[in-house]
Amino acid sequence: MRIYLIFLGLVFLFSCQGEPSSPELSKSEKYDDLVTLFQDWRSFENPPITDGAPDYTAASFLKRQEEFLALRQRLNAIEYKNWPIEQQVDWHIVWAEMNGYEFNVQVLKPWERDPAYYKSIWMDRSDVPAHEGPTHHRTTEVWTYSFPLTAEAKAEFLADLRIIPPLHEQAKKNLTGNAKDLWIAGIRDIEFQLQDLDAILEFPGVKEDADLTVAIEKAKTATAELAQWLKDQAPLKTGPSGIGKENYTWYLQNVHLVPLTWEDEVMLLERELARAWSNLKLEEHRNRKLPPLQAADSPEAYLAQAEAGAKSLMKFLEEEEIVSVKDYFDPALREHLGGFVPEDRRNFFWITAHLDPRPLYSHFYHWFELAIMDNDPHPSIIRRGPLLYNIFDSRNEGTATAVEEMWMHAGLYDDSPRSREIVYIMIAQRAARGLGSLYAHANEMSMEEAGGIHSEYTPRGWMKTEKELLLFEQHLYLRQPGYGTSYITGKFLLENAMAEYARIQEGQGKEFKIKAFFDQLNAIGGIPISLGTWQMTGVDQPVQTMVKKYSDSPKPF
Repeated sequence: MRIYLIFLGLVFLFSCQGEPSSPELSKSEKYDDLVTLFQDWRSFENPPITDGAPDYTAASFLKRQEEFLALRQRLNAIEYKNWPIEQQVDWHIVWAEMNGYEFNVQVLKPWERDPAYYKSIWMDRSDVPAHEGPTHHRTTEVWTYSFPLTAEAKAEFLADLRIIPPLHEQAKKNLTGNAKDLWIAGIRDIEFQLQDLDAILEFPGVKEDADLTVAIEKAKTATAELAQWLKDQAPLKTGPSGIGKENYTWYLQNVHLVPLTWEDEVMLLERELARAWSNLKLEEHRNRKLPPLQAADSPEAYLAQAEAGAKSLMKFLEEEEIVSVKDYFDPALREHLGGFVPEDRRNFFWITAHLDPRPLYSHFYHWFELAIMDNDPHPSIIRRGPLLYNIFDSRNEGTATAVEEMWMHAGLYDDSPRSREIVYIMIAQRAARGLGSLYAHANEMSMEEAGGIHSEYTPRGWMKTEKELLLFEQHLYLRQPGYGTSYITGKFLLENAMAEYARIQEGQGKEFKIKAFFDQLNAIGGIPISLGTWQMTGVDQPVQTMVKKYSDSPKPF
């Protein structure tokens, strides 16, 4: 593990000294000052409203730059090194978010390069703390409303809908980028919004309400006009969509706090892909005399299988002392058991669920984490809600992926050895799609070519059955650097966290208990694994190395 820590120290390339503090700005050692700064920062990060919509114009960002630098100076003026570890971790969360803002303004620029940024209608809650990928600040979260609407909810819903027309008009001015793949794929997202608006018209009480129908029709008109404008502009878009290797590495380390480079991630994902394939073949050999798993072939069969799978998983977590099972875990899982899908329409994940839903339900640890946020919010306001810019990905996606294999090794499939094959197929799929996204961000492959790796290297051809998932995933990962790899890199970092935690326990003569480990992980909240490892183990070398070296490494942008 010492080798691992040295490795982390070598790859972390950032520190808190990005901008010197103002000479007039006095130093502070008060944690309360960080809390106040966080609140001011989040208020600033939410853009002003102009002409009824969030203002993403170049002039707006330029005008606000001085205020951003002042916030950064306030952060740098806070002396945090004598604080308890959990408070030091909070400082680094704010630091990472500010780095994310700077990167968005300088490089990612979703409001200029990414038409999907202007998608407003979201019908369902994300399974991670915030929507996956860059999202504008005034979206319509339909899933938060109950129809028919109360008078108060109607007013709020109308206010949401009325943002769409001016926002789409602004989009036609802001979208000056030349990212071909992002542009073309983004048209699809805007067109899907038309379908969602049509669906809302059928909700209880909507068609009967003139205010709602007028607002929806105006939103539909604005959406259709934006989609057509995007199509008209598409032939002019010829540029790359990836951010390049250097920018990708900087973003990983300084925003998502992942202690790896682009090259490290390629090596790691290639290793996981090979490991998953080889272990799959060994499992198939071991199970060769067993009958194959039989997929549910009717709604009734799927319902019975889903019920059995949910009960089996919850019983396993409780009786095998894997994690403290809160009373809201089971209801959270049961809301997402899924339903029967005809064989010719099943995407990758529902192929697996129709054979044995437990591998997918293990990944639904996501819903336990969200239920914790809803029912037992973190005492720190800094990590009580979702971190910005998908900074949570290594923690949430990494944990959900890691437990699929961890729980397998802990005995979840002792009653069904062939279900172990599904786990390795899922790991291979995550590694393959992540590899594709890496080459797309390096501009060595188009999004379509990256999808080819994703499809061809997923075992049993299970990524070739339903193309929508392939398009959705590769588009998301091109939009959000680091997300496509976070499933495997986060898994790797969590495994290292568990190893370091266990090593320290053993060194202190204590028994390692997996339940204690996961309970601490849950209590820490949705923060990057690198920070979580520090808080759980006290090992701060990787974080201190990144803080020390950041100022010595010039930004690639």
